[in-house]
Amino acid sequence: MGGGEREVGEGSNVKANAKRRRRIWLKRKEKWLVVLGVVLHAVYMLSIFDIYFKSPIVHGMDLVTPRFKAPAKRLVLLVADGLRADKFFESDSEGKFRAPFLRSVIKEKGRWGVSHARPPTESRPGHVSIIAGFYEDPSAVTKGWKANPVEFDSVFNRSRHTFSYGSPDIVPIFCAGLPHTTWNSYPHDFEDFATDASFLDEWSFDQFKGLLNRSKEDPKLKELLLQDNLVVFLHLLGCDSNGHAHRPFSSIYLNNVAVVDSIAERVYNLLEDYYRDNRTSYVFTADHGMHDKGSHGDGHPSNTDTPLVVWGAGVKHPKPVSSSNHSDCGFRFVDEHMHDTPTPTEWGLHGIERVDVNQADIAPLMSTLLGLPCPVNSVGSLPLDYIDMIKEDEVEAVVANTKQILNQFLRKSQTKQSNSLYFKPFKPLGDYSSLLDKIEDLISIRDYAAARKLSEDLRVLALQGLHYFQTYDWLMLMTVIILGYIGWMTYIVLHVLQSYTSLAGYMFRKEQEDHQTDNTRKVQLCGCLFLGLLCIILFKEHSPPLYHAYTSMTVFLWTQIFSEYRFIKALWKELYGRRINYFAKILATGVFSVFILEFLVNSFTQRKLYTWCFLVSGVISFLYLLKLIPWRSGVPIFVCVACWFLSVFTLMPAEIPDNNRLVIGSGVLIIMIGVAARLLDLHTEGNKYWLSICNHDKKQPKFPMLFQLQALLVGLSSVMVSISTSHRTQKQELLALHQITNWSIAGISIVLPLFSANGLLSRLTSIFLGFAPTFLLLSIGYEAVFYGALALALMAWILVENTLIYSSKVNRLSSSFNNMEDNVILDGRYLQLSDVRIPLIFMVLFNVAFFGTGNFASIASFEISSVYRFITIFSPFLMAALLIFKLFIPFLLVICVFSAITKLNRLPRLGCYFLVILFSDVMTMHFFFLVRNTGSWMEIGNSISHFGIVSAQVVFVLLLFAVTNIYTKDINIGSVDRSSRKAM
Repeated sequence: MGGGEREVGEGSNVKANAKRRRRIWLKRKEKWLVVLGVVLHAVYMLSIFDIYFKSPIVHGMDLVTPRFKAPAKRLVLLVADGLRADKFFESDSEGKFRAPFLRSVIKEKGRWGVSHARPPTESRPGHVSIIAGFYEDPSAVTKGWKANPVEFDSVFNRSRHTFSYGSPDIVPIFCAGLPHTTWNSYPHDFEDFATDASFLDEWSFDQFKGLLNRSKEDPKLKELLLQDNLVVFLHLLGCDSNGHAHRPFSSIYLNNVAVVDSIAERVYNLLEDYYRDNRTSYVFTADHGMHDKGSHGDGHPSNTDTPLVVWGAGVKHPKPVSSSNHSDCGFRFVDEHMHDTPTPTEWGLHGIERVDVNQADIAPLMSTLLGLPCPVNSVGSLPLDYIDMIKEDEVEAVVANTKQILNQFLRKSQTKQSNSLYFKPFKPLGDYSSLLDKIEDLISIRDYAAARKLSEDLRVLALQGLHYFQTYDWLMLMTVIILGYIGWMTYIVLHVLQSYTSLAGYMFRKEQEDHQTDNTRKVQLCGCLFLGLLCIILFKEHSPPLYHAYTSMTVFLWTQIFSEYRFIKALWKELYGRRINYFAKILATGVFSVFILEFLVNSFTQRKLYTWCFLVSGVISFLYLLKLIPWRSGVPIFVCVACWFLSVFTLMPAEIPDNNRLVIGSGVLIIMIGVAARLLDLHTEGNKYWLSICNHDKKQPKFPMLFQLQALLVGLSSVMVSISTSHRTQKQELLALHQITNWSIAGISIVLPLFSANGLLSRLTSIFLGFAPTFLLLSIGYEAVFYGALALALMAWILVENTLIYSSKVNRLSSSFNNMEDNVILDGRYLQLSDVRIPLIFMVLFNVAFFGTGNFASIASFEISSVYRFITIFSPFLMAALLIFKLFIPFLLVICVFSAITKLNRLPRLGCYFLVILFSDVMTMHFFFLVRNTGSWMEIGNSISHFGIVSAQVVFVLLLFAVTNIYTKDINIGSVDRSSRKAM
């Protein structure tokens, strides 16, 4: 007997040691896996800047010297910042037009049209299009709008001398550092005059007028002003400043249109009186328009449609509209406007020919008027309908424009060919030299119409070729990145199957323990050799260092996957013997998961989808729970009402309106929810549906008055909301005592949940009340109500999970807890296929916390005034920290409940975490293809932030898990249905 007992004891010790070693090995592997995930997502996140945001600018092209006589000696460019076309052309309520001088120019002296800007419709990219002839360098999205990521050529560079006047935010971008440019910006204290934008524009005119007056006494300055190829640039800020402050339909904005027109008239009269040679060209336009809300940046016509008026030397005179000169040729502009866009009748210009252009076409237009080479990076097409030249010179101007774009294509082709081991040329331009020879032959025989047509066709092909080489590496890079994400997800699946499921059986764990490395080392050696070969190829092609990083990560992941070939082979054999029903369940689960994930992807741009989601979920949950438990329990009704209540908030505007009474009322609602949960926790001893989540500990709690204290702090925070807001609305200074009180309430309330009872409902109620005061103090409107609604929905989730546990059959419970001696997870069970619902529901609720009251992807969508109850002195870092903490509070609630539910279901939390990361990466792959490099900076930025948010969830969720674990690690779960446990 003694020997047998010793053998049993020794056997149990061996088994315990084996389990301990497996547990240690698992912890080490998961730490390594988390680090790998962080590095991988950080590296792959950078890939979008090599794919979507690579500078289109190339250097090293030769200038194309024009072969025609310059129509003008000098050019004046007037850019009215933020002036939209309709407000410029239309009449006012009395039938008078706001720009009488420029209107007389349109009717008597020059040509007019609408310049169609391409988003982002901001000051910098608009001026780049006008002056340099190409659309905003997409890499500028990472630099801000006041700095040039890459230096570029412009009309200012080509001119003999440029005089520039305007805003210090705009003028230095294009003029600083150019030796032949003289520029003056508004005085450094120009922000003091922002309310009087017309003052700033008058200042610019006065500075230019003073220059001309000084030249009368300065022979050198006068000699400079009399030279050819002179450019004068006036940046007029008034419309943009007034539009932001007073909106484009305000009287101040509309009056400033007249101011801009007056300045244009005075500049014209001043120069015509000074030179008296009729050799000056004038171009009046705007960099972008202005939305009715006072914003700009996107592709709305009010932002993209800007006026264009050109007159003076080398410019055609007005022409009446006729069927011959106003036919619909089907040409589309960059903003998708048709060529034959009808002119509104209220403009009063329907009888005069209108010539619309793309904004980048203005640069070659100005270059041609001055007889200068086009900027080498320009992609604009010369609008011949503006230029008054003989047929021969017209063709020469078009040919120069075409050759300049063709040179960019040839330079890109040459660069790519010299760095590629296998080069794929752009076939349509394989015989470009013969096309150029044919154009020259046509010019020599004076067939100018055919030469012009062939030159324009060649220009279109050159632009297509530029786009071809801009996206040349896309297929390779995107393939590497997608293979990397697929490899990462496959590796996660293998880890979860090996460590958290009973699917593979003991054999796989034995192999995992033994670490049979004979063939594994061969696989890893092959992976290293393959990686070395790829790196040599990339090195030979002079690829950037990040290309090596992308490739290395992808090859490493797939090498690790192939190293698990024994497990994969055995897993296949195990699955091969299963019935068809099992595969049907797997397929159904996969399809449902993908549906939910695609729903979440679309919800990033359409918040209203959550309304339908929770309305439908409420009905389905009600009907399903009604089959499991009696309706008298109240659970089905509560779950349905909670879902419907939460569905309301995604119908509300993302820009939260101020509503102080609603915030105060939310404090009362939060206290009522807390009281209801408290009563439920203390008085449901005999209710079999609540056994797992309620606290039935009869011992006296350590802090019996904790709940009352938390409720008091919530009420006090509501009072402080009222006091603090009243001071702000009455423009009174917030007292230091008020600030100290608010900080104290927030700090104390966050700590109190740590001292609450450790029953599931008790602790979660305490956490809910603990974060409520801080959230209320940082709220300004309906988001305070959202906090309570989210808590009710989370409670509904707990009730659903608790009901599912109660209604489980004996065989399910027994299968969940059998073979525990083989399980490396302490106090838990293996994951099952049906458990996939938990990370999916978590992701839905987690995203509702993102977009329930705004767009987390842009902090600008949240009202900064919500931090004024804590700080009144401008401190951007502290304000941003408070704002971000407010946004994190709903996430913390969701993760606390998620942790509690994993305990309720006896699930391994890290296993569920890896499933969350797996599902997040499915969304990441979708967002990877949704990244935009065109459109407004807001659209571009949002597409990047959406991709970045889901990419960062591997770190983001893990950090929040670590924080919430402080509150949830000691939660105790009550016993499940006793009868089921006895049967088991």
